[in-house]
Amino acid sequence: MSVDQDNPMAARAAAILRANDTGTSIKAAPALYPHQWSWDAAFVSIGLAHLSLDRAIQEMRALFRGQWKNGMLPHIVYSADVPGGAYFPDADRWDVAHISPDAPGGIATSGIIQPPIHAIAIRRICDQATPEHARAIASEFYGPLLEWHRYLASARDPEVSGLITIVHPWESGMDNSPRWDQAMARIQVPQGELMPFERSDLAHVFDASQRPTNEDYDRLMWIVEVLKQGSYRVDQIYDELPFRVKDIFMSAMLVAANEALIRIAALADGDFDDLTIIESWIDRGRRGLAEQWLPDQGLCCDWDVIDDSWIKVQTIATFAPLLAGQLTADTRTALIRVWSSEVFTGHPGLRWALPPSTSPGEPSFVPNRYWRGPVWPVMNWLLWWAWERIGEGEIAAALRGNALDQISSAGFAEYVEPFTGEALGSDNQSWTAAVVLDWLAAS
Repeated sequence: MSVDQDNPMAARAAAILRANDTGTSIKAAPALYPHQWSWDAAFVSIGLAHLSLDRAIQEMRALFRGQWKNGMLPHIVYSADVPGGAYFPDADRWDVAHISPDAPGGIATSGIIQPPIHAIAIRRICDQATPEHARAIASEFYGPLLEWHRYLASARDPEVSGLITIVHPWESGMDNSPRWDQAMARIQVPQGELMPFERSDLAHVFDASQRPTNEDYDRLMWIVEVLKQGSYRVDQIYDELPFRVKDIFMSAMLVAANEALIRIAALADGDFDDLTIIESWIDRGRRGLAEQWLPDQGLCCDWDVIDDSWIKVQTIATFAPLLAGQLTADTRTALIRVWSSEVFTGHPGLRWALPPSTSPGEPSFVPNRYWRGPVWPVMNWLLWWAWERIGEGEIAAALRGNALDQISSAGFAEYVEPFTGEALGSDNQSWTAAVVLDWLAAS
């Protein structure tokens, strides 16, 4: 697939990626997010592949330079050219090089993860390359991807449930989602034990109500301190961590990523025993997700490991089974019904028929606050890809059309108010530009 760069929207998207290019990686956004974020980079590489395969590969190569010795792929790889105070928490706050023997040498990173979409990105890059080039790409990334997925299947699922445990809300990518409210409410920050800090995000967003609260940040940073005390070895300090949730959305993405990894393994002549292991991860993940689906409520639920209870909040994560694929007929029918109902895209107040990050029917819904209500273009892309993958072309086409209409109106925003269509968060967001390129190439 190729994109017509004479198309004004494609030209604008390409210009945003060029402007955010540091020479080694793409900043997630011009000012608010000046480093390389893990799942942002994967989405960005999908878009870059329509401009330059070599540049798309370089983006993923730059990210994997930060991979830890235990296979973990950190959620931020810090740019050495960005001043320390430009983003909080900066690399010094994580201090991984001095704290963890697993941290990479000479590369500043964070100490937590983000959703594993990377194998999907590499597979899509391979699909656009010549057969010989695809084999070379697959051979380069197969080993690192396998170790990344192995880390998730072991350190992040000691119960062998098929569901990935996140130990910090930031790991989900949906930082302040109502999905985490009950687990976060339990966390008590010991007085006087949290180092002072100054948030940088509020300097770049005019309306502070769009962002997580200061109380949220205190708890978020306390979790980081606990992780630091345990040298970021989640496998060794698992039972001591104050936040442990089985994240259905991340778990579903890992299932889809493992399917992509099977294809990459075939191109890279992967070991047969490894293929058997990957297939077992896929089966385990699907079984785990099936147990989280509540058919009578049309809801897929996260699991609070510490409280040993369901997290029953209607958010975009409900569509986790869709991402994992191979739906039963009943689950497919139920998800289509939920998708088109007033709970999500059928809500009469929506400017466009696009899924809010939290259902407008939830008491915790806030239309302009980060993951508590706004529509995210990158989530629209992920769900478009998922609907198309299971053969629901009509739903996918409508989603893509509405998403492009939204961007034509609101611009390349980080997220958008679902009722008014107001652009929110950071402008000129790299992953928004990237998914636009991929949508336009699919036309």
